[in-house]
Amino acid sequence: MASVTASTTPPTSRAPEAAALGGDAPVVLPAGEAGGVPDDVSTATTPQPRASLARRMGLIAAGWIFVLLLGGGIALERTLTTQVEANFDEQLDYILTAMIASAEIDASGEVYFYRTLGDQRFLEPGSGLYWQISGGNYEPWPSRSLWDRTLKLQGADTKGDHFDSDIHFYNSDQFKGEPLRLAERTVILPGSETRWTFAVASATEQMDTQIGRVRLILIWSFAVLGLGLLVMALLQIRYGLSPLRRVRAAIQNLRTTGANRITEPLPLEVQPLVEELNALLEHSERQAEEARRHAGNLAHALKTPLTVLTNAATARAPDLGEAVMRETRTMQRHVDHHLARARAVGRRAVGHARTNVMASAEAVRRAVERLYPDGRLDIAGDRNAAVSLERQDLDELLGNLIENAAKYGGGSVFVTVDPDEAGVPRDPKMCLIWVEDDGTGIPEAERIRIFDRGVRLDTDKPGTGLGLAIVRDVAEIYGGSVTLSESEDLGGLLVELRLPRAT
Repeated sequence: MASVTASTTPPTSRAPEAAALGGDAPVVLPAGEAGGVPDDVSTATTPQPRASLARRMGLIAAGWIFVLLLGGGIALERTLTTQVEANFDEQLDYILTAMIASAEIDASGEVYFYRTLGDQRFLEPGSGLYWQISGGNYEPWPSRSLWDRTLKLQGADTKGDHFDSDIHFYNSDQFKGEPLRLAERTVILPGSETRWTFAVASATEQMDTQIGRVRLILIWSFAVLGLGLLVMALLQIRYGLSPLRRVRAAIQNLRTTGANRITEPLPLEVQPLVEELNALLEHSERQAEEARRHAGNLAHALKTPLTVLTNAATARAPDLGEAVMRETRTMQRHVDHHLARARAVGRRAVGHARTNVMASAEAVRRAVERLYPDGRLDIAGDRNAAVSLERQDLDELLGNLIENAAKYGGGSVFVTVDPDEAGVPRDPKMCLIWVEDDGTGIPEAERIRIFDRGVRLDTDKPGTGLGLAIVRDVAEIYGGSVTLSESEDLGGLLVELRLPRAT
């Protein structure tokens, strides 16, 4: 194109469309947005802290310690109790085997011991250790320790149905206040056809005492172990969370001493948090610096027009009205430019946005076609491409570029989203947008200067010379770039806009 300007301002009658494209029309921000602080900030409620992290960890540790020790204690108690009972039965089995081995049949067919049993308690009445032999029609033969009592034996009472070669163990409470554990076996001795039931009974008081002692030892042992584990868990929690207290102290140090980074070495698990915090501090500093720079640039830009107006008013210059209009337009351009940058910076700080490029381009095309109904505007490319920009900022970028191409080109505008360049793979991080026209283009020597504020190559058409400057500044704020070259297909200007791709 013969002459191209960075301007996006259409004639006065088209001001609504220009505002929709993000052009130079004045922008009125809602109350509270211009300063970046909501009007109702004083009514904001402070979020209440949730349960303590240390308390949560302590409760979890205490719960698991209780469950594991309880389960382990019950299992160990059952194992030891079973072992005590097995040892008790083994002693009865030993005595019963010794009785059967010592028994013989006399001439009258009755049983007798050819050797005395070694345990003295069988001779002491009520000693708690007893034996008895029963069989056929013979009277039961009890040990002296039974005195005038007899044992009720299952093998003898079933009249032979209980007869087998195995030893049977069972409990009995036939003696009041003296629970017994019996071991019996029914055998046929050599020289006799009678089925003799040999039985040994022992009071369970000794076994119950051993089991009670085992249980008491287990209870105290597991109680001490649980208390020790709980104390260890609490110490571990306190020691493990100490880096968080150091982070809090470091943040407090940032607030009180004016430091701008946390440099204290911390564990690997906490270091990512510190890195993110340092990145946030750096981001805040960069935003504050950008705000200060914008304010300084705006003040410096407005200083000259205000000085001109002051001098003209003081001197009562005859062209005061023209001077006021001229300098007011200059100040309006500066205000619009810096407001666009401030909005982009503010929205970038909100978070990671995601905007479909094709949807924004279609919306801009509808507005441009109303402004230039005789022109031709084609859009092609990847319909799913998305960039990490706010929709309003992307509309402003594409609106400036497409309107410039339609205004200063020959009538044809071609927009391509993620074009397929021969032999060049698509950039996975940056989305490429081409805006081409069929004008005469821009001389290569002017392609850098055209991005300066207020620079216009075609002064015959209305504009402020801020369009491309705004495109460059907003794109750079989001980490993108814009370059100018010559269109191979249309022969006019080719604008290459690179914007970070949304993830």
